[in-house]
Amino acid sequence: MRKIWFASGLFLLILGLLMVTNCFNRPTADLAIVNARIWTGNPAQPWAEALTVKAEQIIGVGDYAQVKSQITSRTRVLDLGGRFVCPGFIDAHVHFIEGGFHLTQVQLRDARTKAEFVARIKAFAAKCAPGEWITGGDWDHSLWGGTLPERDWIDAVTPHNPVWISRLDGHMALANSLALQAAGIDRHTPAVEGGTIVRDRTGKPTGILKDNALYLVEKVIPQPTMSQKSNALMAAMRYVAQQGVTAVHHMGGWDDLAVFEQTRKAGQLITRISAAVPLGTWEDLTKKIKREGRGDHWLRYGTVKGFVDGSLGSHTAAFFEPYCDTGQDSGLLVNTPADLYALISASDKAGLQVAIHAIGDRANRLLLDIYERVSAENGGKDRRFRIEHAQHLSPADIPRFAALGVIASMQPYHCIDDGRWAERFIGHQRCMTTYAFRSLLDRHARLVFGSDWYVAPPTPLEGIYAAVTRRTLDNKNPGGWIPEQKISLPEALQAYTLDAAYASFEEKLQGSLEIGKLADLVVLNRNLFQISPETINQVLVDMTIVGGQLVYQRPD
Repeated sequence: MRKIWFASGLFLLILGLLMVTNCFNRPTADLAIVNARIWTGNPAQPWAEALTVKAEQIIGVGDYAQVKSQITSRTRVLDLGGRFVCPGFIDAHVHFIEGGFHLTQVQLRDARTKAEFVARIKAFAAKCAPGEWITGGDWDHSLWGGTLPERDWIDAVTPHNPVWISRLDGHMALANSLALQAAGIDRHTPAVEGGTIVRDRTGKPTGILKDNALYLVEKVIPQPTMSQKSNALMAAMRYVAQQGVTAVHHMGGWDDLAVFEQTRKAGQLITRISAAVPLGTWEDLTKKIKREGRGDHWLRYGTVKGFVDGSLGSHTAAFFEPYCDTGQDSGLLVNTPADLYALISASDKAGLQVAIHAIGDRANRLLLDIYERVSAENGGKDRRFRIEHAQHLSPADIPRFAALGVIASMQPYHCIDDGRWAERFIGHQRCMTTYAFRSLLDRHARLVFGSDWYVAPPTPLEGIYAAVTRRTLDNKNPGGWIPEQKISLPEALQAYTLDAAYASFEEKLQGSLEIGKLADLVVLNRNLFQISPETINQVLVDMTIVGGQLVYQRPD
């Protein structure tokens, strides 16, 4: 009998010890989000009402009963009163530091007349010190009828300041006479391969430069200091946090990467950054990765970015057929096919990801052909080639994205912007497969969304609105411009979250709200699934949380 009692007592003792140990090992949350309507982005568990976080990671997702054991008196509890939560938006194509600078530069995006264009530059110049360069702009000449601005428009109001202001697509810019003089550009300056110096009938430069010709001026503009760049980065991070953006894919240069690394070392990043550097510097990036690895969950690198052509609005996107409004030019290539092939192949062999800008149908086919050749020659692997923009596609090329595993990295806001005037440039038939979101998804391509900020605003809610409604900015297409290419709300959300994470090899860390992933999420004031698609662009971001930390809260 004693043996039985002893054995029973020993069993109860061991059971008690196990219960105590389990109690101590139970994860306790630093943050708990409860009473919410959570779209997780996880197909296996699409909806939840509560979520718990420890440090930077999600440790619980489900209903309140499933996570309440992780909540203690030390847990910060956010009762959202039924508000909508989704994974943090990932902007898959930005020029991040330039975007930060553009927040403080002359603003011309919505200037609707020549007079307004000139007046804004005059007012901005009045605040500048003599000799200070005036940059930024983001003008759109389609708003005043399509006439390109000229230096004669602004010389009289900028007598003491060189001016270099970009069209909103970044592929064309206007210089005043002081800027042209600083760059040594006059009627004798030779033509630039892959670019254009626009001239009047006498051969005198008008001040407009396109694509590769832009570098003639850009090389003489004083470079901002590291401190100025750091301030621009901080401004950019704060701004995108207000839009619910928790991560970006940056398309830029080595100077930008240095700023990111400095800010990461100081522990000041509040936006996760996947940074690309120029395609021509692939060897430098390979050496850096061998020395230092590919970064961490705040700052990652390993991608090179290049160009095939220019832009539609600048008439430099490369098409098979001429532009309809001129009947002559069909765009240009900013790099030769041979050079592109050599650089892409070498980068791929080195284990780098390749992301290339292609706008026109000719440019996209050329790039798909190169990707196909490189994939065949370099062997099978998880390379995740990207085409940045993929705007105008020949119907025969659409299935090739999925067949080749090429990611279509697109910007839906451009669709409702360009849709105001694109048919004048390339006709209705070519526009049927312009921003071909639906056609790409129906053929099982991987579609990811971004903004191209500073070129377009880094506002994912406007991007989602654009993808699901295709209502142009001039309100002339209430049923949608090329409505056959609309996609659903869940598809648009996935393009801004999980698939965007996939495009930077980070789908195991970001893009959905699952246990073990980073706690990056956004709280909205309305449930996107319960409102009319036409009102999505009116929804407000209430909170943005990155790694479990509140980085933005909308003022009351």
